[in-house]
Amino acid sequence: MLKLIEEFVFWYPAVMSVTWVIGGIIFYICNEKRKPLTLNETPMVSILIPCYNEAETIEKTIYELSKLQYPNYEIIAINDGSTDNTSEVIEELVDRYDRLRFIDLKENSGKANALYLGLIAANSEILMGVDSDAYLTPDALNYIVPHFTNPNNGERVGAVTGNPRVRNRSSLLAKLQLCEYASIISLIKRTQRIWGKLMTVSGVVAAFRKRALLDCKLWDRDMITEDIGVTWKLEKHFWDVRYEPNALCMMLVPESVKGLFMQRKRWANGGMEIIRRHYDVFGSWKMRRLVMIYVEQIISIVWALCWLLMLVILIIGLIRFDVWLALPYIWKSLFLSVVCLIQFTVAMLLDNKYDKNLVRNGVVAIWYPFLYWYINAIIVICSLPSLFNRRKKTAKWESPDRGLV
Repeated sequence: MLKLIEEFVFWYPAVMSVTWVIGGIIFYICNEKRKPLTLNETPMVSILIPCYNEAETIEKTIYELSKLQYPNYEIIAINDGSTDNTSEVIEELVDRYDRLRFIDLKENSGKANALYLGLIAANSEILMGVDSDAYLTPDALNYIVPHFTNPNNGERVGAVTGNPRVRNRSSLLAKLQLCEYASIISLIKRTQRIWGKLMTVSGVVAAFRKRALLDCKLWDRDMITEDIGVTWKLEKHFWDVRYEPNALCMMLVPESVKGLFMQRKRWANGGMEIIRRHYDVFGSWKMRRLVMIYVEQIISIVWALCWLLMLVILIIGLIRFDVWLALPYIWKSLFLSVVCLIQFTVAMLLDNKYDKNLVRNGVVAIWYPFLYWYINAIIVICSLPSLFNRRKKTAKWESPDRGLV
């Protein structure tokens, strides 16, 4: 039995890395290599910006969004009961930017609730959610909107997620995440899109069709990760969710270990909530593509537990000075390092067209894809209790680590 567990711990990350690489290449050939969809129509787009304690970042966000090359859009900032002077800052910005509208909530009720109120106030059918510490590149909407307006199959599209790019790159931790977004997260989204279903849109940059959101009863206000939850609801209602790598969004990432851990633990908790809520995907053949994503989530949890078991056995062996016990793990680690190096190289080649400084900044973290599996395993294990604890209250947010601006 231990031998089977050992083989599983070794082969799972290797197989998934190869799967992501193959999926990324197929997505590139079938989608990215072709000419992007043409912007023939310019319907109104409402950009929703939920804010909580963002006095230091919101002005930069509004300024950058005011420079979009898309001709027909509005910006709606929703202050969700901030305890700093976010409200005062936005009120001053309203007088400066004609496109900007402001909703000021006195009580913190969570990001999902803020988005819901933004939807009610929006004048458009297409809603673009952007985090308050991020901003779109000037041509981003020109790539996203055609997915909704395409006469061939645009009516099926319920959401389009963009391509988040790390903009604070002064620290090693930030560069690690730059590498992660390119060599892991971006490849996963490409591969899942080839499968037909995404695990989640990127909450920092995602556009929605209002009718699709109403059809699936909007965001879950009791989920800590509203982006993961709404993605699954849309796909279970057979709305198409797409990934558009040309739609770039510049964002800030945590630059403290605690901030990064809390962010990833929240993501892992969201994955646990999906497993608990959406097991009914096994009840319909039409949900088969979601079943693949669901099963992969379960396997990743099992892998984390198996990895922990093998780590304990290895440590015990080393304490007993059984060096031969560690030798096979050394060779397997070297093999996984080579696989991850190939993954890193392919990912950088695919994403380099969107970020010319990617390789220069990411080369210091070339080994990160290998460590990702172990870091992720620790976070998954720490998040296991949320698999059994049902949240009964509205999921409110806390001020995140925004890094060094």
